[in-house]
Amino acid sequence: MDNKIMQLFNIKYPIVQAGMIWCSGWQLASAVSNAGGLGIIGSGSMYPEVLREHIQKCKKATNLPFAVNIPMLYPDIEKHMDVIISEGVKIVFTSAGNPKTWTQTLKEKGIIVVHVVSNAKFAKKAEEAGVDAIVAEGFEAGGHNGREETTTLCLIPIIKQTVAIPVIAAGGIATGRAMLATMALGADGVQIGSRFVASAESSADIHFKNSVIHSNEGDTKLMMKHLTPVRLLKNPFFDLVQEAENRCASLEELTQLLGRGRAKKGMFEGDLENGELEIGQVAAIIKEIKPAHEIVAEIIAEYNNAKSELLKGF
Repeated sequence: MDNKIMQLFNIKYPIVQAGMIWCSGWQLASAVSNAGGLGIIGSGSMYPEVLREHIQKCKKATNLPFAVNIPMLYPDIEKHMDVIISEGVKIVFTSAGNPKTWTQTLKEKGIIVVHVVSNAKFAKKAEEAGVDAIVAEGFEAGGHNGREETTTLCLIPIIKQTVAIPVIAAGGIATGRAMLATMALGADGVQIGSRFVASAESSADIHFKNSVIHSNEGDTKLMMKHLTPVRLLKNPFFDLVQEAENRCASLEELTQLLGRGRAKKGMFEGDLENGELEIGQVAAIIKEIKPAHEIVAEIIAEYNNAKSELLKGF
């Protein structure tokens, strides 16, 4: 196996671990990189000096490439970018904002830039901004999502015919068979989030991890489409959000409901009653917490087996 994503990032396998807030610290990022994928530190839940600490620890834990993910809506983004540049990070994934804002600055520092999108329009804008690759994230994904509700199955071929740069598929991918399916649709690699939430190295609280592996089909839903679409695991906080939306609560009320540290409370502190639990639809098939290197190895083994089965013909 050798493709554009492996060459771009200088990695063994075209597997990228998503930069998830409260779940993707240096331990998970370094473990995935050491396993042959591209680990990502999720900086959206970190203060600048906390990010610096995670980058430094990641560099000590692996001599292989890793990246930092940064949401463009982060309030102190200038400080985060200063940390990323001063610490010599080589790959940055941006999301939730205009890629033109920082892409050129990062590329002038020799940094590879990847932007996350959920539709073809923004994929084209990201390409025009000069990014090196696109993450095309479908409706199935956990956390913040696109309003179009385009599934990964439909999104990948649409974006693949829209841009010339490499495309990384995301949303609903946790197995080797799913990886093969998206690459058959034209993806050059995959980004996986939910499966790595339920890893030994994930910084998610054990109660959240257990809620993921015990979830079933239909236990997640995309909410707050009029504010900031986010896929949530159903719990009492989810019920509060649903009740507010059913009575057409104002954007101000929804913002206030979200803005109480709910994500940290749920995913990092393990408050399953009052916290926000972001996870993808694919959680329904995740039934075991495993070390990251085992997850990567299983995905690659299943990918190769499934590919061999298909090559046998009909």
